[in-house]
Amino acid sequence: MKLRKVKVILYRVEAKTKETLFSFFDTAYRFVSAYGEPPSAVPEFKDAGIQESPPGISGASGTGETGTGKFRSLEEISEKVKACKNCGLHAGRKNAVPGAGAEQAFVLIIGEGPGAEEDLRGEPFVGRSGQLLDKMLEAISLSRLSNVYIANVVKCRPPGNRDPLPAESAACSEFLKAQIDLIKPKAILVLGRIAAQNLLATKEGINRLRGRFFDYKGIPLMPTYHPSALLRDENLKRPAWEDLKLFREKLRSLEPEYERKFAEGKLKRNSAGGKHIPGAGN
Repeated sequence: MKLRKVKVILYRVEAKTKETLFSFFDTAYRFVSAYGEPPSAVPEFKDAGIQESPPGISGASGTGETGTGKFRSLEEISEKVKACKNCGLHAGRKNAVPGAGAEQAFVLIIGEGPGAEEDLRGEPFVGRSGQLLDKMLEAISLSRLSNVYIANVVKCRPPGNRDPLPAESAACSEFLKAQIDLIKPKAILVLGRIAAQNLLATKEGINRLRGRFFDYKGIPLMPTYHPSALLRDENLKRPAWEDLKLFREKLRSLEPEYERKFAEGKLKRNSAGGKHIPGAGN
């Protein structure tokens, strides 16, 4: 049974029945997929449903409407994420990681999920992968300080940095959908296999997806390698750079002045001692 159909069932029945169904489908999924994972913690179900409508990342509408109503700001999404108990990942988190960056972002970066350092600090991409990502973005005139917002498919760290389970990605999908709707980025850069497969609803691997542009609800979206993959295999750095150059060309076609604005914003930030100046470089 497809995950979305399972969600619809859980949406329509009472809390006790939902708990029973959740445990049944979780056991069946782990048996069929042979993941060998321990049972997922049962979410806190209510008679009204996990969400007021079944989630789906691919349903972005540009209105900010999601399963829990209309989010008015990224800050409101962050508060909802921090209080979320829609899947078992909440039980092991130190901090939820909603996202961070410029609210009026030109580009949205989407990764897989938080790692250990992100879990400790509650911010995305702050470990070694984050340091590399910042350098990669800087090379094409992008920065989380001025024109980029960074988010993940799942907002809590999976145990041992394992891949998020489909049910965990689905539980977070309303938040990512709302972030895309509110930010309205001109382009999306997707990091790694898990994020790309979730956004594009495909099972194709990152080697086949990277360096290609896809249409995501009218927004050009390009997958590339996750920075952690580049740290593990330096041979991937050259093709990743080729991807970034293609992405830069797309950005130039969308906003010819974006590099000049970035340089001016960077100069202002440096003059202010590195502090973020709202609107600088946007």
